[in-house]
Amino acid sequence: MSEHKAVLKWTRGDAGFGYKDYSRNHSWSFPRSGQTLQVSAAVKYLGDEDHVDPEEAFTASLSSCHMLTFLAIASMSGYIVDSYEDEAIGLLEKGENGKPWLAKIQMNPKITFSGESMPTPEDIENIHVKAHHECFLANSVKTEITWA
Repeated sequence: MSEHKAVLKWTRGDAGFGYKDYSRNHSWSFPRSGQTLQVSAAVKYLGDEDHVDPEEAFTASLSSCHMLTFLAIASMSGYIVDSYEDEAIGLLEKGENGKPWLAKIQMNPKITFSGESMPTPEDIENIHVKAHHECFLANSVKTEITWA
């Protein structure tokens, strides 16, 4: 159907390679757009607090996919969305195997509508449910995804 490419680059530089010595900083580049993002491990895992970490990026990706799908469904349903803001929270938990995993993404969307046809709270919930089921990324993970 389609390909989506990302290029990851990391180099050790002059640092040693003991667990606490090497930098977790690296970059993600996206050939299609030419964008590059500086990333690192989460601070808890010796990452740089000034860089995005993979858990944040994963949370943002799922939130973004949900929003884009929500907007498409709202538009096709005759609603006009003026703004959509989400303060999503990814929750890292210990799995049954004892390993941490991003077990839950809690989305907290704030949506502003305008126009003659205004959705009811039930309509909005139905759009969220449909967006969740149609979001490519939500269909690709076992993480629980909810919205408030």
